[in-house]
Amino acid sequence: MNKSVDSTATDTFKVAALQMVSGTDLQENLNEAERLIAQAAELGAQLIALPEFFCLMGRADQDKVKIAEDFGQGQIQSNLADWARKYNAYIVAGSVPLRSPEPQRVFNSTLVYQPDGHCVARYDKIHLFSLNQGKIQFDEAETIYAGNLNSVVVQTPFGPIGLSICYDLRFPELYRQMGAVNLILVPSAFTYKTGQAHWELLLRARAIENQAYVLAPAQGGEHQNGRRTWGHTMCVDAWGRVLDVLPTGAGLVCCELSMEHLARVRQRLPALSHRVL
Repeated sequence: MNKSVDSTATDTFKVAALQMVSGTDLQENLNEAERLIAQAAELGAQLIALPEFFCLMGRADQDKVKIAEDFGQGQIQSNLADWARKYNAYIVAGSVPLRSPEPQRVFNSTLVYQPDGHCVARYDKIHLFSLNQGKIQFDEAETIYAGNLNSVVVQTPFGPIGLSICYDLRFPELYRQMGAVNLILVPSAFTYKTGQAHWELLLRARAIENQAYVLAPAQGGEHQNGRRTWGHTMCVDAWGRVLDVLPTGAGLVCCELSMEHLARVRQRLPALSHRVL
């Protein structure tokens, strides 16, 4: 396991995390996504990350199944590749519904596109959220097919970046499996109640224990389907400090990541090299 900062990575790297309040119309959501991507590109973002379910927050859970695409083709993926080329940036699709072996369920997949439009990484969400609070019950497993039990790390100009989605945030062993990464991505659609209680705490914990930046684009607001998401799209540094946050509504946070900061944190408190398990 590599426990040091990647010396080949660029010294600084500007990233943006988009916050959306996605609705029930696919094309409207794609238009809104590009509008925010264009804003991030104007700010000089080299990596732009979209939230979970950026393309659709349907009126019914099965709606995501209706727009599912085969990996490597389809309207959503075509737009993502075009945006990467158009805005000369890494585009991270928080999640795209991809067809699974079961027709009634989809993979909930993060896709990473490099500036030439080529998809260089795919991560299928492993941990599936469920909630049972009396009248409020929810189970992602009814429409989502879990990915295999492997972490995914993609190499970028800022060094290794680890991929995860939303509910994964509660399972630190996934991030340990990644090894030493410079940035962790957590595109999400946290419920308002669980987000209010745990969102910032969990993001800061993952940053501190892995001595990595954490970038968390989120859904944030009242959706057409009646759902309310927590928002608070956030960038956290390797010391656990919140660098920028957007509480609610559509918009973005933009931060410059520093290799010098990572090296300083890991040298002053070499927790990664002290691991024995």
